[in-house]
Amino acid sequence: MGVLLCGVSAAKGIKGGMKSVLYLVDVDRLESWTRYRNGLCDTCVAHCCTMPTDVRLPDLVRLGLVDPFEAEHEAPKQIAKRLTKAGVIEHFNFRHELFTLARRSSGDCHLLDAKTRRCTVYAQRPDTCRKHPQVSSRPGYCPYQARDRS
Repeated sequence: MGVLLCGVSAAKGIKGGMKSVLYLVDVDRLESWTRYRNGLCDTCVAHCCTMPTDVRLPDLVRLGLVDPFEAEHEAPKQIAKRLTKAGVIEHFNFRHELFTLARRSSGDCHLLDAKTRRCTVYAQRPDTCRKHPQVSSRPGYCPYQARDRS
């Protein structure tokens, strides 16, 4: 994932140019993340929804992507093959039985609404999303970037 820009910047010396600090958010550079606080998600562009999302079978059942009977009786590898073919997952870690949800070409999670930047399945969202940012690469921090207000 690349660098994500926050704020406004203008070159020095340009007449009428607005001067401010350019704040860089890079989901791969944890030091660029912001300490999480309640309400932050309300004004964010949802960069956390551009990171790979690893889920387990119970998450897939809750999302309605796998039938409970299938989860109990089918081998995870077979389920992964079906979901990969359907474009639901992009990777399966056989050893840990982790499924990585597919993302759009933009990098967004396919469960994210592109306009509102909100999860379309919030009540059924995977445990990975429920626990973020308390359980993440940098616990208690998130790749926050304010939405453009225009």
